[in-house]
Amino acid sequence: MTDRQPPVRDPHLEEVAQWHPIEGTPTKKKVAIGCSVGATIETYDFIGFGIAAALYFNTAFFPADDPLSGTLLSFATLGIGFAVRPLGGIIGGYLGDRIGRKPVLVGSLLLMGIATVLIGCLPTYQQVGAWAGVLLVVVRVVQGLAFGAEWGGAILMCFEHAPWRKKGLYTGITQAGFPVGLLLANLAFLVSVPLGGSWAWRVPFLLSAVLIVVGIVIRLKVEESPEFEELKEEGELSKNPLLEVLRDDWRNILRAFCLRITETAGYAVSVTFMLSYVAAEELADRSVTLTATMIAAAIGIFATTYWGALTDRVGRRPVYLVGTALHLLWGIPLFLLVNTGVAVAVVIAFVISYAVLQNSLAGVQGAWFSELFAAKTRTTGASLAYQMSAVVSGFTPLITTALYAGYGWIGPALLFSGYGLLGLVAALLTRETWGPAERAEVAALERSVRAQPPGDVPVPRSGADARRRTADSTTD
Repeated sequence: MTDRQPPVRDPHLEEVAQWHPIEGTPTKKKVAIGCSVGATIETYDFIGFGIAAALYFNTAFFPADDPLSGTLLSFATLGIGFAVRPLGGIIGGYLGDRIGRKPVLVGSLLLMGIATVLIGCLPTYQQVGAWAGVLLVVVRVVQGLAFGAEWGGAILMCFEHAPWRKKGLYTGITQAGFPVGLLLANLAFLVSVPLGGSWAWRVPFLLSAVLIVVGIVIRLKVEESPEFEELKEEGELSKNPLLEVLRDDWRNILRAFCLRITETAGYAVSVTFMLSYVAAEELADRSVTLTATMIAAAIGIFATTYWGALTDRVGRRPVYLVGTALHLLWGIPLFLLVNTGVAVAVVIAFVISYAVLQNSLAGVQGAWFSELFAAKTRTTGASLAYQMSAVVSGFTPLITTALYAGYGWIGPALLFSGYGLLGLVAALLTRETWGPAERAEVAALERSVRAQPPGDVPVPRSGADARRRTADSTTD
């Protein structure tokens, strides 16, 4: 498994299984929890900005005399953070493939925490004028860089520690950290509403300091990826993973980019923009929309893990095909449901949009994207594809607001369905990495290894030793 989860028969799988056990490393659960906790904290920080942008920043950091322009500027600032995420993914991916996954995990979390706490300390437009918006952009850029580096390190670390037949489940656990972060962010903003004034949005950002300390302590205890250590020991680390993956695997980058857009840009329409839309149309008050998002996020914690685990049984692509098809069909019904203004209907709309549609895609991505790339360029390739789509999704609320201003709610609804169509086509064009043949092969290997009497075959120190031993026995 030095290169990837084996799609075809590898004559050395049994040897590889002895340095990367079929059942995963002894610390696989600790790694999954550590990566999930970090993802939770970084999502709390990053998503918190989106909530504040939709509810507060249009008047706090920009002129309040033109609400629509303030909303557009607020969403533009939100988009900037997404725009720099590919750069963060490139930097984090490059470092992850060159010096290790763990340093990237710790560094990205620390950087995100510092930027988020600073947001809670920024002066408003009423205090320093246009400089308020400039300062907000600066810290948002830092947030984007940190978040861009986060995903690849966390997912790849978990993926490379996980059992061979449970990659979807374990990466789904890490992905579930994102709805946990979403839940905590919405809870923080809901609880802070009674504070009023600027404290209603400052306190949630300042609270991030506590979460960061907890996250750093946990991540420092996570062990490095066994596959990275193997590559390092064999001297097979890529000298320039970015150049190599762009040269050899650009097609997979493009496919994963399109797959990801449906999930992340769909979220930007159905959650981020929807918060602003509901408020502007006075369909429900802030407590209803925040509560709806919290319920959806709470369900999403379990839904994301479930969707990931489901891919271990039926494959990655079937689940993604269903999720993208539902995106295609959900655009108009979503807005029709919200437009009723009934609180229960609003909650149902958010739950379906997030726990069913978004989570069904997010739960698959960790395993599927990782399996598309070789181990020595895996962090760079998966991170680049994952974060490039953030440019599109980051500016989607801005685009959606403009469409809404020109065409009413039908514009955002059709845009949402269009993202679903793009993902559906991409899923059809992307190879299955965990189909019946792959699952049957690993199952056969499991039976072979388990049937072997203990001590019959000495356990090699590494995959390199295993291959040397096989070569020696062949020569003899």
